[in-house]
Amino acid sequence: MIMTAAILAVGVLAVVAAASASSPDARPRAREFGIRIGVMDPGPLNTITDVSGVRVGQVTLVEGTDVRTGVTAILPHGGNIFQDKVPAAISVANGYGKLMGFTQVEELGTLETPIILTNTLSVPTAAEALIEYTLGLPGNEGVESVNPVVGETNDGWLNDIRGRHVATAHVLEALLKASEGPVAEGAVGAGTGTTCFGYKGGIGTSSRRLPAGRGGWTVGVLVQTNFGGVLTIGGIPFEKAEAGGAGAASRGAVPPRGDSPRGDGSCMIVVATDAPLEARNLERLAKRALLGIARTGGYYSNGSGDYAIAFSTAGGIRIPHRSASPTRTVTVLRDEQVSPLFQAAAEAAEEAILDSLFKAERTEGKGGRAAEALPLDKVRSLLTGRK
Repeated sequence: MIMTAAILAVGVLAVVAAASASSPDARPRAREFGIRIGVMDPGPLNTITDVSGVRVGQVTLVEGTDVRTGVTAILPHGGNIFQDKVPAAISVANGYGKLMGFTQVEELGTLETPIILTNTLSVPTAAEALIEYTLGLPGNEGVESVNPVVGETNDGWLNDIRGRHVATAHVLEALLKASEGPVAEGAVGAGTGTTCFGYKGGIGTSSRRLPAGRGGWTVGVLVQTNFGGVLTIGGIPFEKAEAGGAGAASRGAVPPRGDSPRGDGSCMIVVATDAPLEARNLERLAKRALLGIARTGGYYSNGSGDYAIAFSTAGGIRIPHRSASPTRTVTVLRDEQVSPLFQAAAEAAEEAILDSLFKAERTEGKGGRAAEALPLDKVRSLLTGRK
C-alpha cells in the first residue's frame, strides 16, 4: 500500500538517536517522585491509554544538531474511525494556534480521524498524512471528504522548524505503530523540541478512575507542553526554590530577554473518557482539563495556543457514517453526574503537565541552544521546606 511504501522510503531517518536525545525512562514521573495531585486514584498505568481502546503512537526526530521534533498520534479506538465516529468537542483558552479541523468538530460534535500533534509548520503535512491514512482504510473507498484534526505547538527554539522535517511517512508511522499500554513521556514525539516554564517540556499523560459509586468511569489526558508562566507544583510556586529568587522573569512569567525560551507558548490537551458523554458535555469536560494549565502556573499568554480536545470512547454513543435509520437513540450521563468527571479531568491534566517536565531530560538543539531539565533536587527542597 501507499502508506507502507512511504514509511519504507524514510527508512532509518524516521527516528534518529543522538547523544542529546532524551531517555524517557531515566527520570521519575511526578507520582513516582512522591507528588500526589488531587484526591482521585489514577488508572493502572496512569496514562490516557487507561481509557479502554485508546491508542498512542509516537515518532521522535533527532537529526544532527538542529532537528528536534516529532509526531504524536492519538486514536480513540482501533477500528475505522471515519466509519465509526466518536463524539468530540474542543475548548479554547487562547486561540493563537493552528488547530486544523476545529470548525467541523464544533459544528457536528464528532471526530472522524485520529488526532495528530506535531510542530506548527508541519500541520499541513500531518493533515495530508491523515487524509492518506483515512482514504486507505478498507471500507473508505468511496470517501471524498475527510476532516483531519491536527494540533501543534511551536518548537522553533530548539528545532529547525523552517526546515519542515516531519514527512508524511513519519505521521503514517506514528499512526500505524499506535498501541494500547504504556506511553513514553518527556522529550519524545511531538514534545521532542518543546519547552515549558523555561525548562524542557514535552509529552505528559495521566488518568483518573472514578469510584464504582460514581460510575467507575475513566478519564485520561495527554498533553504537549510548550508554554510559560510561574511553575507551580502542588500549589507552591517553584520559584521559591530558585537561588536568589530570580526565576519568575527568567522562566516565563514575563517575556524573557536574551537567548532563552519564550514566555509565550502553547499547550495541547487531549482528553479521553469511556463515560457516555455527548458533544455538549465533552466541551464542558475539555474546559475543565484546561484548568491543568492554570493549576501549574500558566496563564494563557497573548501568544499561546491553548486547546483541549475531548472525546468519548463509549460504544453505545458512536456515530456511524451511514445508517438506514433516520434517527438515533443513545444513553448519556445526566448533567448532575458529570461533576466527578470534571474533577478527574482537572487533576489528570495537572499531573500530565508535571509529568511532561519530570520526564524530560536536558536537550540541546538548534544553534547550540539547550533546554535544561527541571532540577528535581530543587523540587524536593521546595516540597520539604528546605532552602
